[in-house]
Formats: sequence, C-alpha cells, structure tokens
Amino acid sequence: MTEKMLKFVRVNKETPIKRKVLERKKDFLEIYREFISEKAKEQSSRCSQCGVPFCQIHCPLHNNIPDWLKLTAEGRLEDAYLLSQSTNNMPEVCGRICPQDRLCEGNCVIEKSGHGTVTIGSIEKYITDTAWKKGWIKPIKVLKEINQSIGIIGAGPAGLACGEELRKLGYQITIYDRYDRPGGLLIYGIPNFKLEKFVVERRTKLLKDGGIKFIQNFEVGKDSTLKELKKKHDAILIATGVYKAREIQIPGNDLENIFPAMEFLTASNRKGLGDKVKNFDNGKLNVEGKNVIVIGGGDTAMDCVRTSVRQNAKSVKCLYRRDKENMPGSAREVKNAEDEDVEFIWLSVPNKFIGSNKKIEKVLANKIRLGDPDSTGRKKPEIVKNSDFEIKADIVIKALGFDPEEIPKLFNSPELSVSHWGTIKINLKTMETNIPGIFAAGDIVRGASLVVWAIRDGRDAADSIKKYLENKLNKKIKAA
Repeated sequence: MTEKMLKFVRVNKETPIKRKVLERKKDFLEIYREFISEKAKEQSSRCSQCGVPFCQIHCPLHNNIPDWLKLTAEGRLEDAYLLSQSTNNMPEVCGRICPQDRLCEGNCVIEKSGHGTVTIGSIEKYITDTAWKKGWIKPIKVLKEINQSIGIIGAGPAGLACGEELRKLGYQITIYDRYDRPGGLLIYGIPNFKLEKFVVERRTKLLKDGGIKFIQNFEVGKDSTLKELKKKHDAILIATGVYKAREIQIPGNDLENIFPAMEFLTASNRKGLGDKVKNFDNGKLNVEGKNVIVIGGGDTAMDCVRTSVRQNAKSVKCLYRRDKENMPGSAREVKNAEDEDVEFIWLSVPNKFIGSNKKIEKVLANKIRLGDPDSTGRKKPEIVKNSDFEIKADIVIKALGFDPEEIPKLFNSPELSVSHWGTIKINLKTMETNIPGIFAAGDIVRGASLVVWAIRDGRDAADSIKKYLENKLNKKIKAA
C-alpha cells in the first residue's frame, strides 16, 4: 500500500529500533535494527516535499532526498534506489555513518518547525540494503572501452568514487593501496557496530567485477615513485587520506600503553576480520579488564570508547577539554556511548602521564573553563589554576585528530606542492596539482573530514580528469 506525503503533522518521527544495551555491548554487530517495509514507507511519508529542500542543500552530494523519499512512500523502491545511487557511490555506507544530525536531518524543514526530522539516513540505508537483497545492484557494464588509463593512489572513499565514475565512462582504472584490503578508513578505522565490514567488501567486489584493477600492499615511493607511476598512466589521482596522528606533548608521553587511535582501532578491526594481530593477541592492544582513558571528543574518540566497552574494559572514560555542547563529534554517537556506560569527564585536559616500570598508571589532568571565542568562533579552553586531579589508567588512547603525512617525501616527489598544513595544493577549479596530469582529492586536500565529502571530492575529480584526458586526446589527434 502506498503512502501519501505530508504526514508529519499526524505521524511521529521514529528511528529503527536499537538493540538493547546489554545485548549490543557483547558484540560488534550494528546496533540499529532494519526498518520493515511498511515503517520505511510511513516514515518517508512524513516528508513535507518543501519547495526549497534544505536537506538536499546541506548534503555534500546534493542527494535528491525529497524525491527518493516520495518514491519510497509510494512503494517504488527500485526507482528510489536508482535515484539515490545516481548522486552517491556508497549510499549504504552514508546511510550508516554520515552525521545526519549535522547535515540533512539537522536541516530538515519539519525538524525546524518542531515536528521532528524525517529519518533520512535510516531510509537511505533501507533503500540500498533492499536493492542488494533484491539483486538490483549490478557491476559496471562498459559500453565502449577507452584506451586511456588512470592510476589512483588510495582505495578509500575518494579513490573508490573517482574510480567508479571514470570506469563507467570506459577508462582503464588501477587503484593502488598500501594496505592489504581496499576501503581505507571504512575497513580499518570505523568499527563494525557502525559499519559491518561485509558492507564495504561487497562494494569493492562490485568494483572489481566491473573491471577496476586493485593492487594492494603497494607503497608509492617504495614500490614505485610518483614519476614512474605517471609514465604508466595517462593521469594520476592522489587520494591517500590523512593518517598521521596528532600528538599531545606532555611529560610521560613516552610511557608504554599509550597509543594513537588508529593503531587501536585497526587492531580491533583486523581481529574482527579474522586476522592474526600480534599486539592484540599478546594483550597490548586488547583492553579487556583494563581502565581505559580516551583523550578527544570527535567521532574517532567515540569509536574508541565504544570499542573498549565491547572488549570488556574494566572502566572507560573519555577526557575532553570542552563541554558536551561543544563536542565536534556526532551527538548521536555521544548518546550511544553514554547509553553504553562510558563516563565522560568534560572540561578537562591531561597535563602529565604518570607511571612506573615504563608503563602508564594514571593521568594527571586539569579542569578547564571556556573563555572568549577563538578564530573559529568556539570558546577557547583555559586551564583553571590549582585544579589538578588524577585518573587511574592502564591504557591511554589518543584520539586528537589526524594530519597529512609528508607526501612529497613519502612519494619521493619533492616537486609536489603542499600547503603550510601539509595538505596537497590543487587548482580549486580543476583539482590538478602543480604537476600536470596529477590530481588530488579527499582528505589529503581538505584535511580530515567526512566520508561523504570524500565521495563528493572523488566524483568532482572524475569530472576534472575526464576533461583533462579529452583535451589530451584532442591535442594528440590534431598533432597527428
């Protein structure tokens, strides 16, 4: 049965049911149950179909949200999927991990009017998961092969999105990645309870089946220089992401059992994938029975605290220098962490790591008050005098954000221009670097950001590379 639209005045907002806390704390499965068909139709029918869809405007991909909500309400799920995937290379991923509360749902017109947002992310996930189950999602079928090749460095969201768009046009695509599986942060950074790994693996398999070649365990600068790769391909895209952990320079930083977030999350995700992980198996990166302190307030910090809960830590505390209202992470993820008994120590900052026999035993911290706004508009943290306090710690995980690695040095290409932040400089109109034929996209250009922005950048890079290759071919024809 189809549903009429504009039902937000009579139908209340509902999200998919969460699994009970005691149940979900015992495993790494996704915490939200799926919408059933009738519930997805009903919730889609709440859309106001407004003339200026702010949900679409505030989506980095400008997804046609009101249209595919209407199609879902009408029971036309295959059409809804086709429209959804026309602007998004990974709708099943974005439906799971996008911070909708800050993007589409946070800008929903009926949310602003007090009726509660349409649950856009959950419906997007439902549409695409249904498409996979029904077999509507097929590998790329190329109508005409083009004898030009593109080498993509990095198998994360930006590289995968760019590769897919160019492969659809018939270009020959090779994606190089230094890890043993494609997916980047999707596979090793984001825990299963937010994004189960089969979701990423079936998407990358689809790209392989569509003719995209993947070369894993490949390090540019070691296995081949950037210049050598450029000779093999007509164009190159650098989409490496940013992986260098930001540090906190305080006394005791050299003690053992203090780890960057990615090292901890990668070990946990590898175990979930069935790998042997030496530092997990020997207990070093396994927090079972330990007092865990996570420093930071973003989504990566939430991934760390919630992973620690599932590893049966004795206690899990999150130390953050601002208050709850000023956390950069998703409010939804903070709420999930609170439900799972994570203790948040707001307005606090570490000033010393204390230990013996080279191992961390406690963190000395100070209380913080928020002063005047800084250049970003956020209130600046200021240490309160004589406010020292100690927290017991068996392991500390630093989730302070990520910076770019030294790509020119790493790639043995000193001529590649970077900004003073270390990100790769590009022509903002063409996405081309200072080296002709070499483009860059995603976090390595904009800094650590969201998966949805990486997908957007990858799609934009595909358009620019297409124009570059067409011009290159036309010049060759004219010269012949």
